[in-house]
Amino acid sequence: MRNGPITSDSVRISDLSPAHHHAFALAPDADARAQIAAELGIVAVRKLRFAGRMTPQGRDDWRLEADLGATVVQDCVVTLAPVTTRIDEAVTRTYLADPPPVPEGDEIEMPEDDAVEPLPRVLDLRAVMIEALALALPVYPHAEGVTPLRKTYTEPGRAALSDDDVKPFAGLAGLRDKLSGDDGKD
Repeated sequence: MRNGPITSDSVRISDLSPAHHHAFALAPDADARAQIAAELGIVAVRKLRFAGRMTPQGRDDWRLEADLGATVVQDCVVTLAPVTTRIDEAVTRTYLADPPPVPEGDEIEMPEDDAVEPLPRVLDLRAVMIEALALALPVYPHAEGVTPLRKTYTEPGRAALSDDDVKPFAGLAGLRDKLSGDDGKD
């Protein structure tokens, strides 16, 4: 069993000593970062570091705690100008040897802790890093000074819905006044 730090992108869980934690650090080179940018559909990944540790939790379970640091370049959603973003995220995952059963059916509730996963035989740290980066990317990056576009769609001759119109309880005050006979006019 391995007692020291994890030195590769993938680690066989059975090789880890359950007596203590195991540190790891990934810092992909320029070619690997370019490949990751292509996988994520972004312009560039200028810097990327994923460092942390695997800590035993009981006899068979493990917890990954890491820091993700990255500098990425994406296209502005309005102008397509490059937008550089610094990302600093804490990443945690709990790997359970005996995870709770996955609910079945058309409608299921999301578990309270969405960082719990089944314990794999081999943990791909690179895949965890890329997933964490993908989740941390800005969804709608905007170049500095660019305001988001607002589009409204409606039928001709009708007023477009406003944000207040689509709030679930927006019309209750008017309905209450109408039902009580108080139309607000004095």
